[in-house]
Amino acid sequence: MRLVETMRNIRHAATVTVLVLFAVTGCVQTTVKEEPKFRNFEPAPQSTESTPEKPPTEQTQPTPPADAKKPAEGTKEPPAETAAKPEQTPAGPQEARVALLLPLSGPSAPLGKAMLDAAQLSMFELADKTFTLLPYDTKGTAAGAQAAATAAIKARAQLILGPLHASAVKGATPLAREAGISIVAFSNSREVAGDGVFILGFVPRQQVKAIVGYALAEGLSRFAVLAPNDAYGTEVVNATRTVAESVGGSVVRTMYYATDAADLSGQVKAFSNYTTRHQALLAQRKALEEKGDEISLRALRRLEKIDTIGPLPYDAVLLPESGERLRTLSSLLSYYDVDQPAVRLLGLRSWDLISNLGSEPALIGAWFAGTPEEERAHFGVRFKKAFGRTPPRLASLAYDATALAVVLAQGETGPDYSVTALTDENGFLGVDGIFRLRPEGIAERAFTIQEVTRKGVNSRRSAPQSFTTVTN
Repeated sequence: MRLVETMRNIRHAATVTVLVLFAVTGCVQTTVKEEPKFRNFEPAPQSTESTPEKPPTEQTQPTPPADAKKPAEGTKEPPAETAAKPEQTPAGPQEARVALLLPLSGPSAPLGKAMLDAAQLSMFELADKTFTLLPYDTKGTAAGAQAAATAAIKARAQLILGPLHASAVKGATPLAREAGISIVAFSNSREVAGDGVFILGFVPRQQVKAIVGYALAEGLSRFAVLAPNDAYGTEVVNATRTVAESVGGSVVRTMYYATDAADLSGQVKAFSNYTTRHQALLAQRKALEEKGDEISLRALRRLEKIDTIGPLPYDAVLLPESGERLRTLSSLLSYYDVDQPAVRLLGLRSWDLISNLGSEPALIGAWFAGTPEEERAHFGVRFKKAFGRTPPRLASLAYDATALAVVLAQGETGPDYSVTALTDENGFLGVDGIFRLRPEGIAERAFTIQEVTRKGVNSRRSAPQSFTTVTN
């Protein structure tokens, strides 16, 4: 069993397999003679006397041999129809061969290359000489993923990590299933999960369960959701309703907005019942003026500093947004008198991607579901030291997937990438906290609850350290 505790404690010395691209297949495999000490998911401190080389910061394809055949100009290679059969020579009993499918060209190439770097870092820190990583370029398309999967199968890969995009996962899946190879993809689309395909991406439902469950425990029970009008927004709204109603809460208002809307003020104004509440204020002022007594005049003076009166039907608003759109929505809600702490703003992991949340006054005091910071911070430092730049947020998925593959390759009988091994109920410890792959293909995760402050964020509740403390 690969337990979370095992992930924390395993240490061993190893020869590191690193990557060098081949012109024909686009895959990797050579060996470096460095022998640093390793620890699963967290490297042992490096000795000051000897520092291993950094993983290469850039992969380039060498020029193919002069006699290499090239496709005729203007022609396209036909897409693969069926899975290629593995070569006859079997892998050695202890050898692990793992394919990594990423968009190394095309619009998503910068992210794909950063994820490749993260995978190399993981292998550098954890793997031994029996582990080989085979990267392939999906070009960010379904056809590219299909070609990459075909090449991976021909190279005798025992497990496929990636692709990144749901469409690319769909392209690779039929070939992998035919070859009997599981996929651990980086998508968060439940649509592609199941039947041998596992997704490591962060699905909205688990985040909603974490933040709404916490809000309910804190006494909030009437929820509203202001969401983008797309599949993600719909999933968040449905999940909020399911979670809230399962424990005695309710969703009393939902509103969708166009994802490309330039001005959201009208919708937020309607969402906040501003007109009705403002008219109630005007009526109250008029009544007090008509009375004209000292008590009424004092009350009237107090009303001069506010724009609305009357309660809202909800005591929490979930905003499944990020970036400038989140800042705009929170600011508009405050402008139309939806203020904290009377109405608590709630968020999901997407808030975790924003720096300086506390610089937006309307967000101060808001709560959101995030991932543990400690391991992620350590990973960021190591990545920057190795490659000279800060890793993009999704790079951690490639690191964790590679580490998972390494751990499952270290059994007494060699690599075990069976569904039983992949879905170990005890889970694994990763950069973003503990996770476990469920039989239905979803990665179950544990979340922290954070509060936005003027100086950044504070933890209100730590993430569980094992799945024995997580309610399923």
